[in-house]
Amino acid sequence: MSAEASDRVGESGDERSPHPVRRAPETARRPTMVDVARHAGVSIKTVSRVINNEPNVQQQLIDRVLASVAELGFRRNHLARTLRSGQSTATIGLIIEDLANPFYSTIAAITAEAAAQHETLLITASSEEDPQREQQLLRDLCSRRVDGLLIVPAGYDHSFLRPEVEMGTPVVFLDRPAGGLLADTVLLDNRGGAHAGVRRLLEHGHRRIGILLDSVAVYTMRERVGGAQEALAEAGIAYDDRLVAEGVHDPETAAAAVARMLDGAEPPTAFFSLNNRITVGVLEELWRRKSQVEVVGFDDFELSFLMPQRFTVVAYDTRQLARTAVDLLFQRIAGERSWPRTVTLPTTLVERGLS
Repeated sequence: MSAEASDRVGESGDERSPHPVRRAPETARRPTMVDVARHAGVSIKTVSRVINNEPNVQQQLIDRVLASVAELGFRRNHLARTLRSGQSTATIGLIIEDLANPFYSTIAAITAEAAAQHETLLITASSEEDPQREQQLLRDLCSRRVDGLLIVPAGYDHSFLRPEVEMGTPVVFLDRPAGGLLADTVLLDNRGGAHAGVRRLLEHGHRRIGILLDSVAVYTMRERVGGAQEALAEAGIAYDDRLVAEGVHDPETAAAAVARMLDGAEPPTAFFSLNNRITVGVLEELWRRKSQVEVVGFDDFELSFLMPQRFTVVAYDTRQLARTAVDLLFQRIAGERSWPRTVTLPTTLVERGLS
């Protein structure tokens, strides 16, 4: 008896009948192999052999199974099959902060492009700057057995990933370092860029510089504040808390902070903003006041060259940041086992605006 003949023993409405009984699934749900087998009038083993292109299957059975697959809309569970076989899932995960932010959308676009080149599926999710959400997303991605992870971290402790790393899952952090975990990291020279930006203002004769930032709890903000403080200290100028606005999250709060400072008894003669959304708010308030107070802002942004007044940005190549990180990840996936390393990319001062 052939292997295929043995599969047919005991089937109801099976190959022995020229008109097998076909019954559609009773509920609206994703069709399974059981549904395909029932619809085609064959065994589950026969369905498995057909969809996995195994030999020794009669052509008439192949045609019937494939017809049922098409009619029912059946799709193989590639993940389950991969988990059983221990093979690569050809999937990587990317955790970022906010897809609406051009910085993160650029990172996602470059990562997607590289994943496509490696014939790899990319799963992207936003942590929304929530460490608990970040941990939940990462645990979920690990449960899906992704081949690697790219992370812009929101949390401060990533030691929960250590078992995954020890079992061979490559992890690369970008823009901010991991907490409690040794891993490849790609950073910007935040401290050096901020130092250069504030020094530019000092060279132009400013001594009262308003500094606007989100939160020093964020690594990038902390590094940029540190660079600003170093530049001021080198010039013999104290870091004056009265000229610092923290908790500035968006253009609206930035504009309000600028208004408060300019309406004070000793207003600043220049501003240093620590990210691009803050810079936009600073420029909006200065434009409303027709003020030519000098501005240096960290991060370039789209259409910055069309802003109605001149200002300086601390610029860098976001595409290079993403490309360096994703290249590192795929090197690790391919078997690179060198000691984890940190790559720091440079920044530069660029003039922007129309006037």
